[in-house]
Amino acid sequence: MKSVCLVVQNVYDVDPRVRRKAEALVSAGHSVDVLALRSANGLKAYTVNGVNVYTLSLGKKRGSLTRYALEYAVFFLWALVRVTLLMRKRQYVAVDINTLPDFLIFAAVPARWMGAKLILDMHEITPEFYMSKYGIKEGSWMVRLLEYQEKISFNSADYVLTITEPIQDLLVGRGLDPAKTRVLMNAVDEAPFASAIGADGVGPDPDRFVMMYHGTLTQVYGLELAVEAFSMAHANMPGAEFWILGSGTEEGTLAGLAKKFGISSEVKLLGRVPSSEIPKWLSQCDAGVLPMRRDVFLEFAFPNKLPEFIVMGKPVLMSRLKTIRHYFSEAALAYFEPNDPADLARQMIRLYRGRDLRARLSANAKQEYAPLRWDLMKRRYLDLIEGVSASGGPRQGMETRETVAVAR
Repeated sequence: MKSVCLVVQNVYDVDPRVRRKAEALVSAGHSVDVLALRSANGLKAYTVNGVNVYTLSLGKKRGSLTRYALEYAVFFLWALVRVTLLMRKRQYVAVDINTLPDFLIFAAVPARWMGAKLILDMHEITPEFYMSKYGIKEGSWMVRLLEYQEKISFNSADYVLTITEPIQDLLVGRGLDPAKTRVLMNAVDEAPFASAIGADGVGPDPDRFVMMYHGTLTQVYGLELAVEAFSMAHANMPGAEFWILGSGTEEGTLAGLAKKFGISSEVKLLGRVPSSEIPKWLSQCDAGVLPMRRDVFLEFAFPNKLPEFIVMGKPVLMSRLKTIRHYFSEAALAYFEPNDPADLARQMIRLYRGRDLRARLSANAKQEYAPLRWDLMKRRYLDLIEGVSASGGPRQGMETRETVAVAR
């Protein structure tokens, strides 16, 4: 049995990407430790689905750059000590560092000296993230500094994972060696969703048309634009409702907008629901809504929620963003121009009136999603880990830059 350590500055229970990787390793017979932030259960250490989780009590009270820096520094020092001590006992074949921050990779350098390979899983692209969040201008000293620390971080890793090909291409353009990169998409573990399809007679109500969003309620995800669009469209959509599942800073704003537009009874803010219940809620809707804004960072986004709608057979109203268009054609998603509520309203009405259209979109999306499915991504990740543990390098025959079918 080989041992692997994953490090993430997030609560393990709510990070689907890290959980999928950790549980895939366990299923393949590996011993897995995760270093993460402490969850609401307050446990310093616990085991879930065979994964050993060690936690640090460090709140996520972010907002200012100073607060980010403080939290990053505290977690980095804790991870540096814990990975080093655990490495002596566990003899990890690999340490998988999950960003942000990119420089967290250096917390695993002592483990490399003791024989572990280092994997940097770049969940985000740091310069674009800060440009989006804080309005930092491209070419500023801050962006140049972030690009420098990004480069020294991925150069220090043995292998680098990215969530999409456009991000991989961007990083290669910044100096990342393409020979050590792998794309590991944000695919969804389909098992819980497959069991929810048609279960217990739960499904869409034929007397109403339900559009749904589930996730964090923050400004970048454009929910206020979706509420405005629904206010424009609802007069032409008798029996239509917009369900919003989740919590966040925009919850009060969304409730106020719904009241302002006179659609409070049709816009249902249902709050946060356990992730285990999401498939049941998805089975009750007719269409998904992902109204993400467009900016330098979000152009590269690939939301976890998109595959969840697709595997449940739901058509998706989706902002026309660069990375999404890289993988899905106009025949697969109901695209609308980002930041344009009127265009979104037109697509809402179009889906409401077109039952056959909804069926075509969902079928095409499933077909185009097939090369991105988790069973393929899981095998790609396990091949990397097993190759590293067997020979100190990737499994022979693995392509250095895997390609997937791209819908144009």
